[in-house]
Amino acid sequence: MVDSFEKIPVRIFNNLKEGSLFIANEIAAVIRQKQAEGKKCVLGLATGSSPKTVYAELVRLHKTEGLSFSNVVTFNLDEYYPIDQDALQSYNRYMREHLFNHVDIKPENIHIPNGELPKEEIKKHCADYEAMIEEAGGIDVQILGIGNNGHIGFNEPGSSRFSKTRMITLDNSTRIANSFEFPNISEVPRLAVTMGIDTILKARKIYLMAWGPMKAPVVQKAVEELVTEQIPASLLQQHNDTVYVLDEMAASELTRFKSPWLTGDIEWTPAMVKKAVVSMALKTGKPILGLTNSDYNEYGLGDLLVEKGDAYEINLQVFYMLRDGITGWPGGKPNAVIPAHPERSLPYPKTCLIFSPHPDDDIISMGGTFMRLHDQGHDVHVAYQTSGNIAVTDEFVTRFIDFAVGFEEISGIDSSKSREILTAAHKFLANKKPSESDTAEIRAIKGLIRRGEAKATCRYVGIKDENVHFQNLPFYETGRVEKMPMGEEDVRVTMELLRKVKPHQVYCAGDLADPHGTHKVCLDIVFESLRRIKAEGDEWIKDCWVWLYKGAWQEWNIEEIEMAIPMSPDQVIKKRHGIFIHQSQKDMVPFQGSDSREFWQRAEDRNAQTAKQYAQLGLTQYAAMEAFVRWHY
Repeated sequence: MVDSFEKIPVRIFNNLKEGSLFIANEIAAVIRQKQAEGKKCVLGLATGSSPKTVYAELVRLHKTEGLSFSNVVTFNLDEYYPIDQDALQSYNRYMREHLFNHVDIKPENIHIPNGELPKEEIKKHCADYEAMIEEAGGIDVQILGIGNNGHIGFNEPGSSRFSKTRMITLDNSTRIANSFEFPNISEVPRLAVTMGIDTILKARKIYLMAWGPMKAPVVQKAVEELVTEQIPASLLQQHNDTVYVLDEMAASELTRFKSPWLTGDIEWTPAMVKKAVVSMALKTGKPILGLTNSDYNEYGLGDLLVEKGDAYEINLQVFYMLRDGITGWPGGKPNAVIPAHPERSLPYPKTCLIFSPHPDDDIISMGGTFMRLHDQGHDVHVAYQTSGNIAVTDEFVTRFIDFAVGFEEISGIDSSKSREILTAAHKFLANKKPSESDTAEIRAIKGLIRRGEAKATCRYVGIKDENVHFQNLPFYETGRVEKMPMGEEDVRVTMELLRKVKPHQVYCAGDLADPHGTHKVCLDIVFESLRRIKAEGDEWIKDCWVWLYKGAWQEWNIEEIEMAIPMSPDQVIKKRHGIFIHQSQKDMVPFQGSDSREFWQRAEDRNAQTAKQYAQLGLTQYAAMEAFVRWHY
């Protein structure tokens, strides 16, 4: 019964790498089968972040296992319009960089919608594209991603089930979601050329892949709810050979994970009881202590009553779990013995190390806790893992260059070398093309801007300069949105800092929904560093606890929270002012993802919503709350 709510086949893997390997191996099997039959293999290909690992594995199979693409014909789903084929954001360039340049596919077998044609030629181009697919014998295997609004290809909500390849207007939510690829939202094209839904559904086999928590809500709608053109991906329910390939985070909203008690027998652990009762209380709008036996039965929790007894006793158990996780002492309350407290009282004071993926994640996601740890006497260190340089606009750099030049003039300083650098940077920005990456000097200036803001924030909180660490991890320094994988140097630098500080508490960003994946890589680096230190037998690691925060992109669900730090209205304002110090990120966020609000607005709304949900469940009403989950290693 575990998949009884799902209307389409679903394969769930531990992570995107395992899911990507599955898809790549399925594609490779079809290619080899067609080769053995002396036939062409026609692939429908997608772009974006989702299929990158699939393409990397196909390249590996070609280079190390002899997988040939000599019989492969490809048709890409879509392309922005208008766009130069060599632009950084062009899907033509994407395919060359991620696949075509690394395998033995014949150039004449590659087909991608042309974003360079005059507009009056696009209609014929689309008709020709359809004809070429038919002439090739139709698509054998089509791979798809899924947009946060349910789009497949660039078929936005409302696209007809019978639509063909055509030019479309991009939904604003799609442009916002894709804005991380561009300097700012205004440069994201408003049009695109895309295969139609009917074109996609003619493929003989379809794999739709979705990775990460941001995709979970729309995956649930597409898989479990009724077919509707408002969720184009749901139309795949009408296809006779489609498989959704998900990682655990993308599958998290499916009933089998969200409400597993509805799909069969489960083990009623304390965590599962908490999850079920909190979910029921929020759905019914009742406080925890107001739930009745009838509520349990109506919500499908009759088995829990049978196993655990009366609703009153279960309610108290869950209420106490929630209550005991709320504390104003994130470092533990000194001179107190509180067995159920989320943190140890001793040692006091603690050495705390906050890892911040970007130079503002610390204040955005845990600013109230950050300040409270310092105010309560703990030795707080902050490690800024990356420079954050790509998130500074060119306009902001120009402003700082003008200031630096003006400062030299009024101070009488004559530094010909610095003036030469600044003049070259100014000239580069004035003539910079959309497809052009920043020079090393521009990236250094942008990094310096963010470093100054981070230092100012730490001084605002009261952190000593010697406790502020700028790691500038190498994986990030590509000058482009796309980053390198975690490397040995990233781990070495992090292990060195951990051994230098020897923290009792480590705080990391568990917020894995940032659009270009920096948080995930940063978290993996910290985890790997801690595992190695533990394996190597360092004594201090035995007394080091790790807490994960969210806030910039999403928030923990109430049932997941293990430590909740309440904030007063004054503390909310103080945190807001700390976020405002990051002026380069205010008013126009370069890589804001699908959320158009500024970061301070997101943080305040999420913190306020967490506090509101605790109050709805019958606990004390606070202005805001920051939430944490402990990671065990």
